[in-house]
Amino acid sequence: MLVYSGDKAQFLEDVATNEIDRKIEEMMALKLKKRVGEREHASWMNSMQYMQNILMDSEIPSDCGVAIEFNIPNTAKRVDFIISGLGESDDRNAIIVELKQWSQVESIPSVEQLLRYNPEAEVINVQTILGRGLVETAHPSYQATSYRTLISDYNVNVQELPIRLNSCAYLHNYRKRAGKDPLFMPYFDEVLKESPLFVRDDVRKLQAFIKRYIKKGDSKNTLYYIDDSEIKPSKSLQDSLSAMLKGKREFTLIDEQKVVYEKILAMSRRSQKDGRKRVFIVEGGPGTGKTVVAINLLVELTRGDQLVAYVTKNSAPRNVFEAKLKEGAFKRKNISALFKSSSAFIDADENDFDTLIVDEAHRLNERSQLGPRVMGENQIKELIAASKSVVFFLDEDQRVTAKDYGDRKTIKRWAEYFGAEVSEGALLSQFRCSGSDGYLAWLDGVLGIHDETAHPTLDGIPYDFKVVDDPLVLKTLIEEKNREDNKSRLVAGYCWEWASKKDKEADDIVIGDFSMQWNLASDTTYAISEGSINQVGCIHTTQGLEFSYVGVIIGDDLRFEGGRVITDYTRRAKSDKSLHGLIGPAKKGSVEALADIDLIIRNTYRTLMSRGMKGCYVYCTDGPLASFLKSRIEGYQADVTYMEAAEEEL
Repeated sequence: MLVYSGDKAQFLEDVATNEIDRKIEEMMALKLKKRVGEREHASWMNSMQYMQNILMDSEIPSDCGVAIEFNIPNTAKRVDFIISGLGESDDRNAIIVELKQWSQVESIPSVEQLLRYNPEAEVINVQTILGRGLVETAHPSYQATSYRTLISDYNVNVQELPIRLNSCAYLHNYRKRAGKDPLFMPYFDEVLKESPLFVRDDVRKLQAFIKRYIKKGDSKNTLYYIDDSEIKPSKSLQDSLSAMLKGKREFTLIDEQKVVYEKILAMSRRSQKDGRKRVFIVEGGPGTGKTVVAINLLVELTRGDQLVAYVTKNSAPRNVFEAKLKEGAFKRKNISALFKSSSAFIDADENDFDTLIVDEAHRLNERSQLGPRVMGENQIKELIAASKSVVFFLDEDQRVTAKDYGDRKTIKRWAEYFGAEVSEGALLSQFRCSGSDGYLAWLDGVLGIHDETAHPTLDGIPYDFKVVDDPLVLKTLIEEKNREDNKSRLVAGYCWEWASKKDKEADDIVIGDFSMQWNLASDTTYAISEGSINQVGCIHTTQGLEFSYVGVIIGDDLRFEGGRVITDYTRRAKSDKSLHGLIGPAKKGSVEALADIDLIIRNTYRTLMSRGMKGCYVYCTDGPLASFLKSRIEGYQADVTYMEAAEEEL
């Protein structure tokens, strides 16, 4: 939706008479129902004067189109500035201009370390002053490219007329540094090639860029075609997605995965046809193929002309599957629009989407939090409202923070609120952990999550589980496994502070001679980045993902005392936010808060210890716990009970 539109002559007049900000503000209220803050108002006043200077060039046609604040359909993204016109052969052209007020920019922390670990890492972020301090955000040229790609992939008129879209970024307050400028580092070469970046001294260069594509005026017609288009995925997007799954065994559907997949397809197609809201709840434990089904649905429904998005609260699965789906010329910029955060639907319109696929639905929050701000009303409500059909993939035994809100009962309650038809399915077969449901049953028993099962030991269960007495041995074992396929990783409970986040040379997890850092904040694909074998992951970077082998460091928040496995929240790192809101009541003796904390800690280790498809190796900082786990691998010891063995460690 276009907020402000006119031709060059009208725009120049509105800026010259100081009317431009009032007109934009009025149109924002009328079309987007949004009130404008002082900072956004001031940014218009500033940026539009600079764009006035750019468009004063007499060779830029006076009747070319000018649009300000174009709201990209089905997103919260707004394009700052668009110039439209005709090329030499009367071909339709439009230029997206991403405007920034920035005057100071820095590289993201640990970027050199990240590239040393993983030379192929895709760096798209920088730091700039936003509000009170440095904030990490996308490079302006990447933002411009992502907006161009999003419009190209979903705007039917852009695809079929066609309209040629170009993009650039203009930082009118920024002066390029001599030497190594953080915006022009070599790792941004591809980003800058896609969308050139112009700074304060580049007025003539930006004018030349515009004149390369805008030779004649179009009386705003191109803008009208962009604004008045049907929205659906392009044929090239559909074909590329389908091609990417072919031949990839990790995305092949098996047995009941295929059955659940077909049921969801049928439900979604019914909703697309009759407009009635429907909800499908899929329950399944670790490794049952929830994500495999979700990715196949994303591709197939997009191929069927539906507007679809894969949604998770946690960014780790989104980042990893974006990276896995990239192929050839089909880059992250094409794929990223298909992957959304659960907080992206606060301002969505009713039925903006045909289908939303919500993976890791147990991780949904009641309300969204963007930085310090708590926003929205209810994530489950917002998701169901925003789409004709919604699929929730759920495992209630993977609740690992106090804010985890999604469960079957709550989803059904909100479905009833909307009058949505509810269907349910289950994924039962265990495809992780060597196909062994027995391992998970054993794990639930030894961790005290569920009562003892038919699997008190791992006797006869084909899963490679070891307890080692030295974290250096654990590290060596996982490194050896990782050399086979780059799919083995070290993870740990959150019992150590993240010192390396501020000091890149600092060690985080130190146990005797063993010392390693938590995964780099700049490494968004820890699960598959080659260099991440030299880092330790946590629950937030691994949940929803899987490895061939996982090495788990169990901290002092899980111990063996008095003949049983106990939890101790006081041994968690102070920076850990997963128990936020529960610690205060727990210190005051709240039975409910203590029970919630106990379950969250046990679920955290259950989740970490079920990430490995072939095996899990464990080191425990608590000796008695290590002895207890060892005793439960092959059978109870004949000459001494596991309790006595554990107590010998005390």
